[in-house]
Amino acid sequence: MKKYDTIIIGAGQAGVPLAMKYAQAGYKTALIEKELVGGSCVNYGCTPTKTLIASAQLAYKAAHGAEMGIDIPEYRVNMKMVQDRKAKIVEMKRSASEEKLEELENLDLIYGKARFRSNKELIVESDEEIVLTAETIFINTGTRPAIPDVEGLSEVDYLTNKTILELTDIPEHLLIIGSGYIGFEFGQMYRRFGSAVTIVGDSDRLLPKEDEDVAEEMESILSEEDITFLKGHTLDSVKKDGSTLIASFKTDSGHKTVKASHLLIAVGREPNSLDSGLENTDINVDKKGYIQVNDQLETSVAGIYALGEANGGPAFTHIAYDDYRIVSENLLEKGNRSRDDRPLPYCMFTDPQLGRVGLSEQEARKKGLVIQVAKMPGKSVARSQEVGDTRGFWKVVLEKESGKILGAAILSPEGGELMSLLQVAMMGDLTYKQLQNGVFAHPTYAESLNNLFMKLEE
Repeated sequence: MKKYDTIIIGAGQAGVPLAMKYAQAGYKTALIEKELVGGSCVNYGCTPTKTLIASAQLAYKAAHGAEMGIDIPEYRVNMKMVQDRKAKIVEMKRSASEEKLEELENLDLIYGKARFRSNKELIVESDEEIVLTAETIFINTGTRPAIPDVEGLSEVDYLTNKTILELTDIPEHLLIIGSGYIGFEFGQMYRRFGSAVTIVGDSDRLLPKEDEDVAEEMESILSEEDITFLKGHTLDSVKKDGSTLIASFKTDSGHKTVKASHLLIAVGREPNSLDSGLENTDINVDKKGYIQVNDQLETSVAGIYALGEANGGPAFTHIAYDDYRIVSENLLEKGNRSRDDRPLPYCMFTDPQLGRVGLSEQEARKKGLVIQVAKMPGKSVARSQEVGDTRGFWKVVLEKESGKILGAAILSPEGGELMSLLQVAMMGDLTYKQLQNGVFAHPTYAESLNNLFMKLEE
């Protein structure tokens, strides 16, 4: 058995900086990674998908150039070059992290699958089976695609958010099961690359965590790009007929069959920790298998912490990174940070982007808060008019009495950046009047904050 001061399971967006921090502080540290340094974000999440989305956006601009006086009668999508560009960027980011880790004293980077043998003992299946122990252990193992138990699905070559990233051929017809953020991003991307796309959801409401007007506007935008939506459809069975996939769905009115060349399963995630030997420990998990933690991210076993998606928190890279900051500050700097009061910003990288922070209108009303809503269509934004993209709208939820910002949904070009601007205002407790009277450079998107709050609804 090899003894360490600290063991970190998973070299993701929390695990990598945490391992470096502990090693630099002089602690004998082991970082265990079963696959690739960088985790899902670098290898098959944020970095590759947003790189591919940028290529798809350029294809869209080429197709619509004539609307702005730049007529491009013919353009061709070279998926091999698109994929090569993506692979180079991913490799650059991953190798940079690997080099930093390998240079550090006090740090052992161990590749292998880790399983708990007891509360503070781990078996790592690598070239040889080794046993490690430490008093302080961090679990940063992330999630994987949840695959539904559907007749015939295991017998066909379905895609996940991971495997679809390696396609070098453009699907003739991409059928996406799951009408959430992953389905929307990949659906729009491959429609712009040239695929016919059908997105299927089992609910009559798209994006249930968002306000209804946001979901409706997003559906309208994607429908204008000839993406087909099927709502209230539950996948019942899948079979293959030659090169064609045939999916059968249950609906309120009976059954419906859809034929496609490729099938993407994007119905949700499940924790990788399901098969990490937690049954051999006293670590508590919820009914889905996510590790339960307190506001300082400690599990039911003292000295063991769960970070990022492993603890069932919001599945975003920036949240995992903030988890790292919480535990490193508390444990290494004697701080008292908590995840209880942090903001939750996120962005769906469709085009236009949906930037979200704070409370939605439906959440605020459910809490019984007295609010006002400011909403402005994209066609009223001067910068949007100038760049030729007026899709979407800006929406901000305000506390009526104080005028402070409670939340925002910005469905707009650069929606993520605009949301971040409003988040900074929230962090500084600014009122809407301070933004309304602010002096912003002309002509920028931010300048339209002067106009947004003229449209307050009672």
